Amino acid sequence: MSSSRTAPPERMPANERAEPLPLAALLALAMTGFICIVTETLPAGLLPQIVEGLGVSPSLAGQMVTLYALGSLLAAIPLTIATRRWRRRTVLLATIVGFLVFNTLTALSSSYALTLVARFFAGASAGLAWALLAGYARRMVPSHQQGRAMAVAMVGAPVALSLGVPLGTWMGALLGWRTTFGLMSLLSLLLIGWVVAKVPDYPGQASDAQAMPLRQVLTTPGVRPVLGVVLAWMLAHNLLYTYVAPFVAPSGLGDAVDVVLLVFGAAALLGIWITGRVVDRHLRLSVLASLGVFALVTLLFGLFASLPLMIFVGVGIWGATFGGAATLLQTALADTAGEGADVALSMNVVTWNSAIAGAGVLGGVLLGSLGVGSLPWVALVLVVIGFAIAAGARGRGFPARRAVRR
Repeated sequence: MSSSRTAPPERMPANERAEPLPLAALLALAMTGFICIVTETLPAGLLPQIVEGLGVSPSLAGQMVTLYALGSLLAAIPLTIATRRWRRRTVLLATIVGFLVFNTLTALSSSYALTLVARFFAGASAGLAWALLAGYARRMVPSHQQGRAMAVAMVGAPVALSLGVPLGTWMGALLGWRTTFGLMSLLSLLLIGWVVAKVPDYPGQASDAQAMPLRQVLTTPGVRPVLGVVLAWMLAHNLLYTYVAPFVAPSGLGDAVDVVLLVFGAAALLGIWITGRVVDRHLRLSVLASLGVFALVTLLFGLFASLPLMIFVGVGIWGATFGGAATLLQTALADTAGEGADVALSMNVVTWNSAIAGAGVLGGVLLGSLGVGSLPWVALVLVVIGFAIAAGARGRGFPARRAVRR
């Protein structure tokens, strides 16, 4: 990535300021994220069919999700480092080909062990994809449009969670789980053509001299505070999201979890739209506002979790604060890391997935020891920690004024 700074918007020619976003290319990146999320979560919605098809217990079938997450965790950083000299479109196509191959293998496999291997390597493809997408989106546009471009590129995740996962579950019940994974392969094949036709190519880092070592990226001022906010925020979010079914049960919404999640997903899309409009000018304020409002929601959840109306209102506000989280945090991390942005973003993948896994473990312990009522209070503590870290990173990490690099 070049370290040259782009002139601030006010010094740019009017025609450059008015240049439209390359939506076809950015939406191809969004579709890659969509495939990442749907591929990851499909086994949860198709668990009964997979159990019957592979002849294993539900707990063993659930390890298909675990192996995917493990692949992302273990592969994100080493694969990003190994491919940082490759041309960017080549890396993007490699990740999509990975989904094509390993989803096809999952669809055809009759061996539980082989299926787990396929899931691990599909997760590795996702880890590399998530480390690539944000930086790729930023390179397509002038500096004053980078936040908006990332918001478009990241829209695939909430769309997948709110629409793709329920649709995949419905298709699995209608057509069978193997056909559903096969359709994901077909979608990957179509995406390959889309990328070749519409996504511009960029060089990787020209030499090892340009490549910042992992330790140097991690110790860049501001990187660790941003990763700290990622960990605290995502732990709090996933603590509630992973255990949303038992959490909403006391309010009488145990049979309406799908509706609750639909409200969350729709609000998350609104959050992405709002974030795309404000991130380039108000990154720090947006992060602090999102965390502050989320903290208030967790407090209300702790006090009024038995009221259905409060659950729906709270979930809607929570979804809106979460929708732009990926854009906000990855923008902050890429701005802060500079030349080490790709490696820093791979650290974000590891931190994000660690938070998902950690929230699953922590939530299980809390449910077994203190009960479901403890979840919002622990989430509140985590959000306050994240807010404090972000507030303290005023110089680097979440500065009052962005120093944008391209």
